[in-house]
Amino acid sequence: LESNSFPQCRKKRNKSILDPYRQTIKDYLERDNYQATWIYDRLKNMGYTGSYDTIKVYVRKIKEQETRLAYVRFETEPGLQAQVDWSDFQIQETNGKTTTVYAFVMLLGYSRAKYVEFVGQCTLEAFMDCHINAFRYLQGVPAEIIYDNMKSVVIGRKGNKVIFNTELLYFAHHYGFQPKPCPPYSPWVKGKVERPMTYIRERFWRGYVFDSIDRTNRDVLTWLNETANRRIHGTHRQPVNERWEQETPCLGELPPADYDTSIKVFRKVYKDCRISYNGNLYEVPYHVVGKKVMLKIKDGLIRIYHDQEFLISYSEPEGKNNRIGNSRFYEQLKRDKKQLSRKYGKKKGQATRGLTTDSLYPQVEYRPITEYEQFAQGGVVWNN
Repeated sequence: LESNSFPQCRKKRNKSILDPYRQTIKDYLERDNYQATWIYDRLKNMGYTGSYDTIKVYVRKIKEQETRLAYVRFETEPGLQAQVDWSDFQIQETNGKTTTVYAFVMLLGYSRAKYVEFVGQCTLEAFMDCHINAFRYLQGVPAEIIYDNMKSVVIGRKGNKVIFNTELLYFAHHYGFQPKPCPPYSPWVKGKVERPMTYIRERFWRGYVFDSIDRTNRDVLTWLNETANRRIHGTHRQPVNERWEQETPCLGELPPADYDTSIKVFRKVYKDCRISYNGNLYEVPYHVVGKKVMLKIKDGLIRIYHDQEFLISYSEPEGKNNRIGNSRFYEQLKRDKKQLSRKYGKKKGQATRGLTTDSLYPQVEYRPITEYEQFAQGGVVWNN
């Protein structure tokens, strides 16, 4: 009371039980968006004796700071970039059953012109077919396309290195664009195509009566032409179709032939002139026994090739354990064996036996060197 100033409070700060673990928690959250329960379980193994609530409050505080970060909007040059994504749409059938269809969306970064197509399954085949249809509709190919980390694009990562789906790389090389996956857990990188999904749901899908995928694709194409790609966009404040006209000359040209989007698998031919695929057996000509042949499967049709030689095509049957063949293959085998037997005799020694077994003179295909030069220079559609 007699002093000329107020007394100063010097309260000593007690150490928190969380202090030794703060940096560990930050390191965890920099690697991934882990939940507080996940972090709590691991800290207990490190000797943490505090409560879960202490961890939960601290983790929430760090995450709130991260969500307040601002990101700079960037606009792409005409023809430079497109963004691609899938979205699922639910259908309530009359019997009460719910089924799902999927919408493929490609959006040009400069003009915001978009292409939408509905499919029944998100297969790699459907993924590539939708790309081809989108390139035709948008009248060209962008220099790069941004994706999230879907299996059709990225099959793994080794550190900072992206391991692409091999078939997609062949597809991208054929059309001349560069695939670019987003960093993990970074949806804002392709925000231009994320936001239009809500627009499609509200302006096209809500109240729409689904009949079939074919009809829906016709209807969504009409909606794109008359509404979505004619509206004044909220970002650049210009009609989308006018910006699209400016962007079209900057897009890459379509190749002279479409990429073969069939599923491609290799199978070895058994001694009985058959190959196995998807639980069924298929007959092929006897001269490819012991060799590997390539199957191209699309829309229920199986086409079988040996090198550049087309062997035969089959319609894929329903179910398993089917044996599908063509009688002319075995008839040809019997006819050729009889001819060889008459020519060389049935009792020839070891030196001539190879003439009837087709092992002395293996069939080797010869090509002029000009064909290889065309492939090397990129003047031939190599995947057909």
